[in-house]
Amino acid sequence: MLAEATTTKLHRDRDTKGFEPLKKDAQEGGAVAGSTRRDIEKRSGKPVVTGENFKVLTGKGRKKPELV
Repeated sequence: MLAEATTTKLHRDRDTKGFEPLKKDAQEGGAVAGSTRRDIEKRSGKPVVTGENFKVLTGKGRKKPELV
């Protein structure tokens, strides 16, 4: 959620247009979220994502895209 919110903020502030600039916004948003996660893990001494809180997606209700 942090990566999405950061990416949206960057996009709106920069009024980004076009694929490559939007891709850069998304990469920067992901980098912010990644560094935040690592900082939380460093400060708490515990991993953020564990086997206990990892959600496995079953794929139910999802359709695979058809190849043309």
